[in-house]
Order: sequence, then C-alpha cells, then structure tokens
Amino acid sequence: MIKSISLLRRKDGLTHEQFMKHWGEIHAPLAHKVPGLRRYVQSHIVEERKRPDIPAIDVDVDGIAELWYDDRESMARAHASPEAKALHADGALFIGRIKTFTVEERQIV
Repeated sequence: MIKSISLLRRKDGLTHEQFMKHWGEIHAPLAHKVPGLRRYVQSHIVEERKRPDIPAIDVDVDGIAELWYDDRESMARAHASPEAKALHADGALFIGRIKTFTVEERQIV
C-alpha cells in the first residue's frame, strides 16, 4: 500500500466552518468515485498540541487528508482519471494552500 498525506489550509475569505462543510459534504463524495482509491480519511483539526521541549513548525492547517492506493502505479492511474480531475478541480474551490507527501507506512504498534 502507498498513501498520500496532504496538509490543507482553507482559501482566504472562507471561515474554518465553511471549509469543513465543503470538505465533508461536497468534496468527500467526489473521492468515493475515484477508481483505485482504497481508503480516504479526513482528519479534522480540533486543537494543536504543543511541547515545551521542542519548537513547533510554523504551519497553519485546517485539516489533513489521507488517501490509500494499492501501489504507485494505481495511484498514478487514479490521478489521471476524470474522477480525480473533478476531485482536484473541486479542491481548488476551497483549498487555499496544500502540502502533499507520498509515504509508506511502517506500523510500530
């Protein structure tokens, strides 16, 4: 399995609540249509945990999206699909900034 993790920030002019409503009610159903997408998780930020012994990274995030695929080839095919293009076009309507990583999980516990 391969996964992408995206840190999302809302577009200027949108409230956090407007961002969350669009993300959950409009964007999420579009993800269901992407071929080869095995799992899609939205992590909604409820608070920031700070540690006094390690400085925080300066990042302002409204949510974190995780998308799972069988492998890199499946991910590439999914991203090339019309359904993924529709998902990305919708994202441009409410996501102001994004940072995405492709990762492989290593389960520890």
